[in-house]
Amino acid sequence: MIKLLIVDDSALMRKLLREIFEKEKDFQIEVARNGIEAIEKNLSFQPDVITLDINMPEMDGLTALAHIMNQRPVPVVMVSSLTEKGALATFEALNLGAVDYVTKPGGTISLNIDLIKEELVSKVRSAVKAKLKTKALVRKIREEREKIIKPFSTKERTADERLIIIGVSTGGPRTLEEILPELPADFPIPIIVAQHMPSTFTKSFAMRLNSICELEVLEVDRPLPVEKGKIYIGKGGTDVVVSRRSGKLIVHPKPENPSFLWHPSVEILGRSVLEHCDPKKVIAVMLTGMGYDGADAFTEIKKRGGKTIAESEESAVVFGMPRELIEKGGAEVVLPSEKIAEQLILWANNKV
Repeated sequence: MIKLLIVDDSALMRKLLREIFEKEKDFQIEVARNGIEAIEKNLSFQPDVITLDINMPEMDGLTALAHIMNQRPVPVVMVSSLTEKGALATFEALNLGAVDYVTKPGGTISLNIDLIKEELVSKVRSAVKAKLKTKALVRKIREEREKIIKPFSTKERTADERLIIIGVSTGGPRTLEEILPELPADFPIPIIVAQHMPSTFTKSFAMRLNSICELEVLEVDRPLPVEKGKIYIGKGGTDVVVSRRSGKLIVHPKPENPSFLWHPSVEILGRSVLEHCDPKKVIAVMLTGMGYDGADAFTEIKKRGGKTIAESEESAVVFGMPRELIEKGGAEVVLPSEKIAEQLILWANNKV
């Protein structure tokens, strides 16, 4: 049996959420009305996983999450409404240690919660198996890591159309926040990220990353020139691809391709890169996530002379996507998340 703690200040939402998981037959369920009760029941009930609302009286979800991760860390799936404020709070929760999130389809009180039933159950089940990354652990790793990489020369470099692409899903926002801020302002290779994420969240996520990274971070909501010094986040609700205009590389959104399960699709991004770029000048990075999105394209990039990185099982929140790449023989190196920025800097300095 999976012990699940449902935390929501709405009695109706607690009832609806409970009914969803009771139908699964293998969940033992407790509920909490606010953050204070959540902290108490995390210790007394000792759940295997928690679904946690953000906006609650007495103690909000973010405060409760911080206490939970400090006292008895447990996988947490945030359940939040589709608002910009909710999106920002959700990413703050992911930064505090939450594993994943699910958006309520109808706002704070979602009578149509059944619309996301399958997604919710799937993410809760995956969260049970997830490895937790606490901020203290990440801080310790950074403090202990030797700073052996010299900064880039400020000398002007000629355009060489090197490109880094990153594919990531479950656990991605937190992992990207570990990696991308480590890259210096003069990092010479543009980066395009396909992170599985709803359209409501990607703008807020790009803004948050832009506030903590030395490189400029942009949401790809329109065609943009691919330029060094920039990180491009694929817009949710679309697929992100590269193509050429007047011979110059651009990145732009396109409607979701229904033939692919996940969006923004890592596979579609990888295929567009294979079509429009020299694979030998491409670095493809596969980070934490469920499923197999991007494994075929990234393996082909490696076969054609590009470099690839798969996040290792020891650091991946969910090892699905990196494992698929490794098993296909598409990973040149396998690294924990805290070593990936260092590797990208080494390859960029060596102009490989």
